[in-house]
Amino acid sequence: YVPPQIRKAQETVDDKKREELGRLKKMVNGLINRLSEPNLSSISGQMEELYMANSRKDMNDTLTDILMNACVTAVAMPARLMMEHVLLVSILHHNVGIEVGAHFLEAVVKKFDELCKSDAEGKECENLLALIAHLYNFHVVHCLLIFDILKKLVSTFTEKEIELILFLLKNVGFSLRKDDALALKELITEAQRKASTAEKKFQDQTRVRFMLETMLALRNNDMRKIPGYNPEPVERLRKLQRALIHSSGSGKDTQLRVSLESLLSADQVGRWWIVGSSWSGAPMISDTKSQAQQKLHVGKVSSKIMELARKLRMNTDIRRSIFCVLMTSEDFMDAFEKLLK
Repeated sequence: YVPPQIRKAQETVDDKKREELGRLKKMVNGLINRLSEPNLSSISGQMEELYMANSRKDMNDTLTDILMNACVTAVAMPARLMMEHVLLVSILHHNVGIEVGAHFLEAVVKKFDELCKSDAEGKECENLLALIAHLYNFHVVHCLLIFDILKKLVSTFTEKEIELILFLLKNVGFSLRKDDALALKELITEAQRKASTAEKKFQDQTRVRFMLETMLALRNNDMRKIPGYNPEPVERLRKLQRALIHSSGSGKDTQLRVSLESLLSADQVGRWWIVGSSWSGAPMISDTKSQAQQKLHVGKVSSKIMELARKLRMNTDIRRSIFCVLMTSEDFMDAFEKLLK
């Protein structure tokens, strides 16, 4: 039972929160609508200020919603517009914190998985795949995720999947070759095997042949064989990205080395790739084991120390353990070793 006066207070808070979120959404929307390559510097700066002034959760939710509405439509979006939007996410990912990129990536991957299963007719899958590809191009995510998606598409191997494989390889194929040539070689072998067994299945063989030719061109590092391949826009925006990121380095250390399976099951097993992400699900280690270990460490110390711990109100096993370690250690290295145990 919630008393009426508390109920009224809650409703007021909810209304206030809704109003704040509406205002925030308008501000972010205004910035995203004006986003282009020349003003990327000022807009990313304003977005950083909004991140400092508002709750990160609200900002992440708002930014992800607005970008998804802008980029994921039933018609194919212009490549340049996609790149600029993802570049903004990348700059915020490096300057504000990795949870910005992680939140956006998780939303995109889950939506992509959902649409792949639903057999949507529009170009939503290509648009989502373009977002993932550019998140990889701008060092938000590691090539592990791209290979996971390609393996998944190769394992299904229908006409729609072949189009998506071609689209993804055209966008990031040569970067994949540079990052992990062996994994790409294995993927090409698997695709060739699939193509040879599925020949009867397709009426139109030209797309399959074209996909295999593209893969061979990638393997042989022959850019001329891929029609319409132009790495220049991505390279130009990468240069801009390096200028706008505060920290030194190319941002390889902030890349999310996360697999497709981990992203899809994040709600069940937690988000280990975000530092400090709260997790209230099933514990990773059984409690009985850790309790037994705590009791074991406490048992080794003298009764004098235990008495002192009791006087200082060290009322749980873990507190007593830490207290005893600090009181009985020879030096800081010894204390460090014991605390680790």
